[in-house]
Parts: sequence; C-alpha cells; structure tokens
Amino acid sequence: MQPWGVRSFVLELARGPGGSYRGGERLCGRVLLEAAAPLRVRALEVALEGRSGRAETPQAETPLLMSAHSPARAGRLHLEPLSSTLLLADTGETTTLPPGRHEFPFSFQLPPTLVTSFEGRHGSVRYSIKATLHRPWAPARRARKVFTVIEPVDINTPALLAPQAGTREKVARAWYCNQGLVSLSVKIDRKGYTPGEVIPVFAEIDNGTTRPVLPRAAVVQTQTFMARGARKQKRAVVASLVGEPVGPRRRTLWQGRALRIPPVGPSILHCRVLHVDYALKVCVDIPGTSKLLLELPLVIGTVPLHPFGSRSSSVSSRASFLLDWGLGTLPERPEAPPEYSEVVADEEVVTAEQNLFPLLPELDLGLEGPFFAYIQEFRYCPPPLYSEEDPHPPTEAIIPRCMTC
Repeated sequence: MQPWGVRSFVLELARGPGGSYRGGERLCGRVLLEAAAPLRVRALEVALEGRSGRAETPQAETPLLMSAHSPARAGRLHLEPLSSTLLLADTGETTTLPPGRHEFPFSFQLPPTLVTSFEGRHGSVRYSIKATLHRPWAPARRARKVFTVIEPVDINTPALLAPQAGTREKVARAWYCNQGLVSLSVKIDRKGYTPGEVIPVFAEIDNGTTRPVLPRAAVVQTQTFMARGARKQKRAVVASLVGEPVGPRRRTLWQGRALRIPPVGPSILHCRVLHVDYALKVCVDIPGTSKLLLELPLVIGTVPLHPFGSRSSSVSSRASFLLDWGLGTLPERPEAPPEYSEVVADEEVVTAEQNLFPLLPELDLGLEGPFFAYIQEFRYCPPPLYSEEDPHPPTEAIIPRCMTC
C-alpha cells in the first residue's frame, strides 16, 4: 500500500501524446485518483501554464498566458490572472473520499493567440497542465502533463505569395592582382513555404575577375531570445547547396536550382521573448577578398499552398517572373497538331479495331469486298481545305425552278 492512502494520481488529456492544440481551442482532460483507504482531501486544483525562459537560467521564466478559475459549483470557466481550476474547492473543511478510483474531468478555453511550442539551445516555450492534491498534515501530491501548441501560419496571403528578388555586386581588389567586378542577382517565386517543399532558386552570377568564384546557397534559421534586457542569437544552416565554379570573365545562370526545406519548426514572429526567422542566403566565395552575400527573407508556415484560388495567382506571377528573367518565351504562333497517322501506328489501329470489334469465326463478313476497299481508301484522308469559292458549284440541271416558270 502506498503511503498516505494514495495509490495513484494521474493526469490525462483527451488527445494523445502526439496531439497538438492551437489558440482558441478547448483543452479537455481528467484527473484520475485512486485511494487505498478513506482519503481526507482539502482541495484539488488544475492549473494551465505556459512559460518561456532561457535555458541557462530556468528561474527567469516568463509566463505566457493566464490560467482559468472555475468554482466547483458553477462549472464555468472565467479567465483570471494567475489562478487555476478548483475541482475540489478549499472551503476550510476537509472532504473524505471513499477507497477506490475517482475521476475529475476538467476543461480549459485556450487564449486566442498563443506562441508555438519551441525547444532551443538558449531557451524554450513550453505549455503544461499541472494537477495538485492538497491534504491536511501531508505533503501535496502533484502530476504534470506537457502538451504542444502549434500556431498556424498560412502562406496563402498576398505578402507571402509575392516574388522576392535582390541584386548585389562587389569589386575584388587583392594583392595578387585579382581585380574585377562580381555581381549577383537572385530571385525566388514567393516568400512563404512549408517543410518538404522545394525552393527553386534563380540566380545570375557574373564573374569579372581573373580567378574562378564559387556560388553557394543555404536556408538559415535564426533564433533570437530576449529576457531581462539580454539578447542572444543562434544561427543554424538547415539546408544548403553548392554550385559549380564560375570561371574568369564568365557568367552563369541558375534556372531553378532545387533547395528542399527539411522538417523544421514554423516561423515565430509575434512573441515578445522569442523570434524564429528564416532566410535564403546566396553567397559567392571570391579568392583573396570577402564573400559577396545576398539575403532574401523566408517564412516557414504550417498551412500549405492551396491547389485552387491562390494557385492561379501564383502560376501567373511565376510566368511573369520567368519572362522577366528571360527564362521562358511565348510562342509567336501555335503549332498545328500532328496527323493521326503520325501518332498511331497501323499495328495499333488494327489491334484496337480487333479489341473493339472481335470477329466471329463462323461469320463470313467478306472483307475483300468493295465496301472494305472503300474504307481503306478513305482511312487517313485529310479533311478538305477551306475555300471561299465552292469547288463543286451546282449544275444547271439540279437548280430548283419555280413551278410557275
């Protein structure tokens, strides 16, 4: 038998361990209490907690949301600062629970705006539910359950569907006479992406120096933590690619080099203690001098690109984007479709005819007759050419005449 008469004290959520929540949803669960003997209880409370802090100083955590308070009799939740749900109210008197299993359900209305859960090197954003059992002349019994919050970031907005472009140039001056101008122009079709998508990178690298240069591209994640006036940043490369060297006095084009986004967390842009930003960085390594760097902002979202609606605008913007860069041209005159005989061979036509119209062995259709010869004669004849003049004018013998004439 467990000491103090409590055999088990467990907190469960309605959603499993892999379930996540978003702002404005209702979080439901239950507290399971199993007593081995008659148990005297003073109060039972459940608190909703959300904290963010630096990993080096856990005591400097900052609360992100308010708990909910609900009297046991009313059964309704009201948002109040720094309070919790009382499943068994503390009235000054103890309540005796009989031996056995007891279940106490609870429910919280999450605030409409919540920051996405995050675990980083210098800090984190965590959400949890904590249940506390208060008994007279006994230490409090506690149970905690951590849950995940994912704030949706929809990339189907005009700002995130707009193309991003930039141009940089640098004059190389080195002691071993590597002089010249290096220019870099980069463009991508939109700003917002989701994990698993491919970023087509369009770039133009013009090497005006006397030595080869090496272009590279990468997706960089920047974590910014702010607590008690201090500010720390951590940068990490989550995806990268390396291009071919560009020779002296040469120019090269990237016509949609693929850069796939790995499974990473979404962008966090509206939190006062934590920011998670992404950027596409394209740089050119120049021997003997500092690199030429161009950075385009990215937003990693959770809602993927819709196949309809915004897709049409994305396709049209991509078409204009290709035309601006000279990567695609519109045909001046549409080509005529091919002849049927050029696409389908004679053997395929015969096989198709046999499958559609199987010949019965006992019937003699007389395929050597004049009717079959007529079909073979006009099998692949093209349609007659259009002419404003009738090539076969009606003869005078068949012109209708008036009955009175």
